[in-house]
Amino acid sequence: MISRETAWRMFAGELNNSSLERKGDEEKSPTYLITPLGTKTNRVLIAGVLLEKQNIGNDEEPLWRARIEDVSGSYFVNVGRYQPEAAAAIASLETPSFVAVVGKIRTYRPDESRILVSIRPERIVRIDSETRQRIVLETAKCTWKRLNGMKAALSMPEASADDLAATGGMTKDEAEGIIEAAEFYGMPDSSRYLKLIQSSLRMLLPEREIDLGLPEDVVDIPDEIDLEERSGISDVDKEDLVLDMLGELDKDGRGAPMDDLIRKATSEGITPTELEEMTNSLMDKGLVYEPVLGRLKRI
Repeated sequence: MISRETAWRMFAGELNNSSLERKGDEEKSPTYLITPLGTKTNRVLIAGVLLEKQNIGNDEEPLWRARIEDVSGSYFVNVGRYQPEAAAAIASLETPSFVAVVGKIRTYRPDESRILVSIRPERIVRIDSETRQRIVLETAKCTWKRLNGMKAALSMPEASADDLAATGGMTKDEAEGIIEAAEFYGMPDSSRYLKLIQSSLRMLLPEREIDLGLPEDVVDIPDEIDLEERSGISDVDKEDLVLDMLGELDKDGRGAPMDDLIRKATSEGITPTELEEMTNSLMDKGLVYEPVLGRLKRI
């Protein structure tokens, strides 16, 4: 009997920043995505708000694309005829609504330097607010555990996977993922992941005014972020500049390709990290949306 892979609890902010893929050792073994915090996964459990869905196929052979938002960003979901249960479920769901998804991770490389991540659901169900909160809390706990595991690994740079597993708190498989992630990504931006946890706790406990001691602007943390000379352009002006770029690069009416947008933004002094934050902000404001994976379009 073949055991089913673990469905890891993971925020969009961790999943979408992952670009390291590893093929299993055995023939026909799955391909795993290793996240910056060392999770070796090909299957996830997520919860969020279903904001958009579109059948780009037809009634006989539906092909659904959807966007699900959590506290840290968007998951992108693709459902085809080989997932009949998930396809029937998403067809009946209204937007917006709280949903939970268990599914396989799929990746697409538009070029050698970038990887786009989506989820192919095995199951998608509507949930209530209380269930969503439980999943968000569990995801925050898992993120905190992975962050501490990475911290332990970085404090013992010569340690093997067996050494890390012997310290307790992680399995050998988890330790191997952390070591590979540290070698590939380097030191993770812990402030990014702490802010994911902080955002989730603020959503769960709005009356408690949760504050983990993080500055509101993570560029104030010099020991973990490469500070570049910043221009005098305000964030509002930069968002206006990105909106102008989207209009300029949308040549066929299907949205601006993200590759072209990143190149254009970089030439204007906007880093890929800044661009990601701005496009997320613009989507939150309802000024842009992602019609298909890898393209952004002005509304």
